[in-house]
Amino acid sequence: MAQLTGDQQVQSEVLEGLATAVNHRRWFVELAVPYLGDNPIEIGSGLGDYALEWAPYLDRFTATEADPERLITLKERLAVEPKIEVREMLLPHSTRGDYSAAVSYNVLEHIEDHVGALQSMRDLVRPGGAIVLIVPAFEFAMSPADVATGHVRRYTRKTMRAALEAAGLTVERLHYANALGLLGYYMATSVFRLMPKEGPMVKLYDSLVLPVTKAAEQIVRPPFGQSVFAVARVPG
Repeated sequence: MAQLTGDQQVQSEVLEGLATAVNHRRWFVELAVPYLGDNPIEIGSGLGDYALEWAPYLDRFTATEADPERLITLKERLAVEPKIEVREMLLPHSTRGDYSAAVSYNVLEHIEDHVGALQSMRDLVRPGGAIVLIVPAFEFAMSPADVATGHVRRYTRKTMRAALEAAGLTVERLHYANALGLLGYYMATSVFRLMPKEGPMVKLYDSLVLPVTKAAEQIVRPPFGQSVFAVARVPG
């Protein structure tokens, strides 16, 4: 049976803290936009930061959340945006749909049956539509912060590809993102045992280091990164 992993209060605190990383979020928003189509669904919308960023690009958008308390907060926050529908959703499930794409950022690593979760996303999307994912990279970076927030794994391009193909999806794009972020995350969470929350280090990285990292990675894809970005297609 599908269930939530990790301390939900800690997860919410981390989400609130990372909401201040505006440049980081907008970079990852831009990565997904070309693949969203006209009516996408987001799996695991958290506090709605990404949903609000994506909404101006779209006519319709569906945000979802599994945690009941965050779902209430999400509905309240997104009530001001008429083009966004909010619904409860926990993967894997047997629901089918006709969405143009499913986008899910930093969610799959929480789910024990990640292939089943990807199959559920596939079944929500029309043939030819996209599954757009960001997941944390490299098992060596698994830290107390990962465990506290319910991460059951981290990924490489190889393991991400294997999961997507096992779910019956066709991989279109797969690369690492935010190379310097991996180094910073490892030092902060594994060496100094800190939680990734709001603070001067997050703001400093987001305002000074992140823009340089983004510009460099638009020219040359790095061989490692804090995250894996993936786009896969539902077979037509």
